[in-house]
Amino acid sequence: MKESGITWCGDIPAHWQIMANKYIMLKKKEICPIYKGQDILSLTMNGVIVRNLEAGGKMPTSFDGYQKIYPNNLLMCLFDYDVTPRCIGLIKNEGLTSPAYSQFIMKNENSSRYYYYYYLMIDNTKELLHLAKNLRHSFTEDQLGAIKTPVPPLDEQNRIAEFLDDRCAEIDAISSEIQEQINTLEEYKKSVITDAVTKGLNPNAEMKDSGVDYIGKMNGTWKLTRIGYICSKLIRTFDSDATPLICSNSGEVFERGENNIGLVTDNDSAFQGVASGDLLIHGMDTWHGAIAISNLNGKCTTVVHVCDSTENKHFIKYFLQMLAFKKVYKAISNGVRGNTSDFRSWEKTGKIYITIPNRPEQDLIADYLNKLCSEIEDVIKDQKKQLETLEDYKKTLIYEYVTGKKEVA
Repeated sequence: MKESGITWCGDIPAHWQIMANKYIMLKKKEICPIYKGQDILSLTMNGVIVRNLEAGGKMPTSFDGYQKIYPNNLLMCLFDYDVTPRCIGLIKNEGLTSPAYSQFIMKNENSSRYYYYYYLMIDNTKELLHLAKNLRHSFTEDQLGAIKTPVPPLDEQNRIAEFLDDRCAEIDAISSEIQEQINTLEEYKKSVITDAVTKGLNPNAEMKDSGVDYIGKMNGTWKLTRIGYICSKLIRTFDSDATPLICSNSGEVFERGENNIGLVTDNDSAFQGVASGDLLIHGMDTWHGAIAISNLNGKCTTVVHVCDSTENKHFIKYFLQMLAFKKVYKAISNGVRGNTSDFRSWEKTGKIYITIPNRPEQDLIADYLNKLCSEIEDVIKDQKKQLETLEDYKKTLIYEYVTGKKEVA
């Protein structure tokens, strides 16, 4: 081994060379003046994929002027490097992509697959962020070209790439199976909540029409009312050292850390107090299911409605989350922010219909859901830890082989 002089590589095999990146790859930009129905490709966490144009989302007025890209070349995002989840991809399909991306072809028969894994290793830890000095955290082709890069012999590049192709495919297959199990459990939890807060714990309960489009059938013995009739909005004060809290889309309340999205300001008027046991209804992320019972004392943004009720607040939480599962909030809110909804107005929130049984039955349903959902969430958390372990192992594997710490037999 020898010292590479490259911070993120450390020691590399003594027979490997070190070259500036400009001697390894060359930028290629070929504009397509008129779009003729070619596949549109996007750089994503899952690679460079063919975009489904029927799925919606942000779309340009025209694909005229997009650039042509070709299989076995590298596609890089050299802008917004700090916030772009994935900045490197190996192109597998011919098509068009945004001219903002940079396509690179390999020089001297270097392996694009090896350098895909090499730059994936760098992207995993955003090692090039120090080069991105401007407001868009972008860097130029010249800056990229000047970066010192290891160059294994060509046959070794190919062996490393083939080995990593096989091993990463195995890891991805296992991860995919675990993710499917997580998805199944999430759907099961939603179905359990939906049945319990509309029918009760008796699956054969007699149902009747609620008269409300987004509720449909309801338990025949329950009453129909509105959130504003059973919940009161609180205005709590808070201490100067109160902990900032987040009402998350997962239906949990937790402390806002440095890496969490949440309001960051010194303006106390943007916050309100929260006490353990309060019902929190997020006025902007309601549609995601950001409705929770706080288990913490602290402060949260005033966009969240902090509520009390004489009814069982856990039952109310589950019912409102059920409406999020059914994707009804946008339809009843007249929201204007794309797929979101806007319930920052307590008056609007108070008009949401809810069906509820008598208090003893509410308590039984809430206790049942608290127990069962907690058990499901524990299993999901364990499986997510497995995914994290597999992802960490994959990153370590890539690092060890593209830097030559381990040799392919």
